[in-house]
Amino acid sequence: MECCDGGPEKRREDASSHARYDLAIVGSGSAAFATAIAAKRIGASVVMVEEGLVGGTCVNVGCVPSKALLAAAEVRHTAVSGRFPGIETGAQAVDMSALIAGKGAIVEALRHEKYENLADLYGFDIIHGHGRFSANGTLTVDGATVVAGHYVIATGAAPWVPPIPGLEQVHYLTSTTAMELDHVPESLIVIGGNAVGLEQGQLFGRLGSKVTIVEAISRIAPFEEPEVSEALTRIFDDEGIAVEAGVTVTKVLQENGVVAVGIDTSSGSRSLRAEALLVATGRRPNTSGLGLDAVGVRVGSRGEVIVDDELRTTNPRIFAAGDVTGHPQFVYVAGLHGGIVADNALSGSHRRVDYRTLPRVTFTSPQIASVGMTDEEAVRSGISCECRVLPLANVPRAIVNRDTRGVAKIVAEQGTGRVLGIHLLADGAADAILAGVYALEANFTVEQLATVWTPYLTMAEAIKLTAQSFSRDVAALSCCAA
Repeated sequence: MECCDGGPEKRREDASSHARYDLAIVGSGSAAFATAIAAKRIGASVVMVEEGLVGGTCVNVGCVPSKALLAAAEVRHTAVSGRFPGIETGAQAVDMSALIAGKGAIVEALRHEKYENLADLYGFDIIHGHGRFSANGTLTVDGATVVAGHYVIATGAAPWVPPIPGLEQVHYLTSTTAMELDHVPESLIVIGGNAVGLEQGQLFGRLGSKVTIVEAISRIAPFEEPEVSEALTRIFDDEGIAVEAGVTVTKVLQENGVVAVGIDTSSGSRSLRAEALLVATGRRPNTSGLGLDAVGVRVGSRGEVIVDDELRTTNPRIFAAGDVTGHPQFVYVAGLHGGIVADNALSGSHRRVDYRTLPRVTFTSPQIASVGMTDEEAVRSGISCECRVLPLANVPRAIVNRDTRGVAKIVAEQGTGRVLGIHLLADGAADAILAGVYALEANFTVEQLATVWTPYLTMAEAIKLTAQSFSRDVAALSCCAA
């Protein structure tokens, strides 16, 4: 049912009054749009509140712009690497302003096509302004009241900066501002060795910066398998990217255009110096200023909205979806959350979130892609497991690509052979991991995975070969041998 008539523009005007909606959503990112679209499909009236750019993190400052720049850096790296005999290539200095402008054009086009235009297509309202909950259970937007049967908090997350002494006096970059630079820094220190720090560190390294990545935990990609971390560290070393892992950042100073980062290591204290500093230490949910206390919505220690497995908050009329929940920060998680929230809030469906086969990808080159348990997680869960690790030198696709950097690993339950986790560091791993998702969904054993149909000369074959290595020597197999 619709509460307003007269077309999209009329609906936007009327929405700022005391309109009654079935669902009011705070935020306009992936989770918000997924919620709105799902709600409209079941006939609900919907309003969305946004104080910034429509589209949220993914399209504006996250997935889309970062992958556009990573693709450009990959092309440049391939041009200067000269790994194919008989083909001579090279690359000139990067015109960063032109590169950023091109990225911006893609972002703007997708924001219009995949977000702004959809509000008119599906017929829901967008109010521009700051949303805040009131003690009477309604939502106010810059003073106007929005009344709805249910509300959804989908305000996403933003870069988090740790309390490092001296950092407030330094001009530092975040994952957002780094993608707006008008030049390539001669040198760059990246604080943070997880997904964003690794991606942007390699991005700028391939564009011409001398990069050092600093990580507090003992290895980069610390939540992946150790074999993946070790192989990626070697790859970064080959590309001239330095890694300082297992260190503590003690202070930051800036003098005469140079940033100095003090670190404590196992061998003593020293200082790293560079033209620019990028802080990539994770993201925290955007919940301040929403008035959540007034409506009894509880938040956690990192500001995340506490939800149950149906994504309902501690207020039964308010749900939350996407990054703001503190759940895995992937756009496809936000999308699934949106559909679940709409069904649960409006239809009482009691749908739940199941992350057992959730894949994750880090878009370094080669890519990291994983699904299921790590070796350590299986042991911690009390499961007796066995693992196999296969270097990509055993994978024909990697050999013909002349890039055998990387590994594949399978974690399986001992005795039954049930596949618990699949982990890849490989070119094209982000696409190949979908086969791993299906295998875990179907509760495959390693023997089933070792004998299933697999196209030859694909990176997905690395999964099959690793499964075969549980029972045979894959180095002694002919091509395509089962």
